[in-house]
Amino acid sequence: MNFELNTTYGNGSWMEQFHQIVAMKEDPGRENQVINLYPEAEIETIEGFGGAFTDSAAYIYSLMNEAQKEEMLKAYFAEDRMNYRIARIHMDSCDFSLEQYEAMGDPSDTELASFSMERTEKYIIPMLRDAERIAGRKIELMLSPWSPPRFMKTNNDRAHGGKLKPEYRALWAEYLCRYIEEFKARGFIVKRMSLQNEPKAVQTWDSCIYTAAEQKEFLRDYMYPALVKHGLEDIEIFLWDHNKERVYEWLRDCIDEETDKMITGTAFHWYSGDHFDALQLAKKMYPDKKLIISESCIEFSKFSSGDDSMNAIRLSHEMIGDLNNGMSAFYDWNLLLDEQGGPNYVGNFCLAPFLFDTKNKVLMPQLLQQYFEHFTGNLVPGSKVIVSTKYTDDLDVVAAKRPDGTIAVVILNKAAELRAVNLRLNDQLAEFILYPKSITSGIISE
Repeated sequence: MNFELNTTYGNGSWMEQFHQIVAMKEDPGRENQVINLYPEAEIETIEGFGGAFTDSAAYIYSLMNEAQKEEMLKAYFAEDRMNYRIARIHMDSCDFSLEQYEAMGDPSDTELASFSMERTEKYIIPMLRDAERIAGRKIELMLSPWSPPRFMKTNNDRAHGGKLKPEYRALWAEYLCRYIEEFKARGFIVKRMSLQNEPKAVQTWDSCIYTAAEQKEFLRDYMYPALVKHGLEDIEIFLWDHNKERVYEWLRDCIDEETDKMITGTAFHWYSGDHFDALQLAKKMYPDKKLIISESCIEFSKFSSGDDSMNAIRLSHEMIGDLNNGMSAFYDWNLLLDEQGGPNYVGNFCLAPFLFDTKNKVLMPQLLQQYFEHFTGNLVPGSKVIVSTKYTDDLDVVAAKRPDGTIAVVILNKAAELRAVNLRLNDQLAEFILYPKSITSGIISE
């Protein structure tokens, strides 16, 4: 057997990539510097990777020339590159929009006759169509709302939290179904939805607050019946869609004999820390429910915009921990932003794998994009994550059995020093060195 591997390391001013083939030999009984792989111990099946077609990302996309658009989309959606298969789209505006907007804002329009997709059609739909053309296949969509229309909320404001007024729960459910139907009518596949983005966060941008009990009631009495009424009961419903520390609690508090069939799983974000054990608990107590990360990114209000290497390491650490604890699908946040990490109508700037210099008209792939490609290009849909063990916390490791029978491995070296590795699979061993602050991935095959 051989382990064919690639390594990326560097920062914003330079980057190195290396390719090598390491022959695996009989294990002489090594005990130190070992990473073990156990293909017989499976954790979860990977559905795929993707990102968000936000209003901001799609607007910046509209400023690029055709060659730049094709370069970026091929990197994301070509099967021999990042192989993105899934995407998340906000229903109405979010913070990564040019401004607030909603598809219908007339309190007297109980039939949604004035509902309009004009704002979504302006930027998001053209970019999505181009992505499907480049991919040569349909991209499965996840839809998420950030806020109901102003008139449906207790604070009459899309931002600053507020709650859904009880008298509008039925109309809001119809509104969400209408969004699904509008995408389907345009030929897109809507696979899943969440009921509310970040239901615990009172934000200066589009937001709406729910307790677990309120979300359960809305799902049971309004949303699920509306989906059934419109023949949309195949749409997967995900709870929570917020930080990991409450993943288990929302499953516990929302699932009962009646709601169990309505809930596919829980979506989560990374902004409150690792909490990988929270995913482990959720998977243990609710093994039939899917765990998906619906959003993660580097916020410049928390992390330095110039710390390229550590920012790539931070998000790679997150992805590996999630994969090893039951995550089945990963959605990055914005696919593309400008040189500031925007536009964002409240100035909440973030990193994206691709930035575009709007002044000089230059597309700028980030180190983060190269790190992500180590995962998405090797852990193909249908791969089964397997158990691995490692000799030091300086390393993060994830491995998976691919549909073709080969084994994919991704290793993150967070240390500022070289690390030696003896990679063991059954009675075979591969010896190699990891560069400081680097990511290495590869395929073990005959």
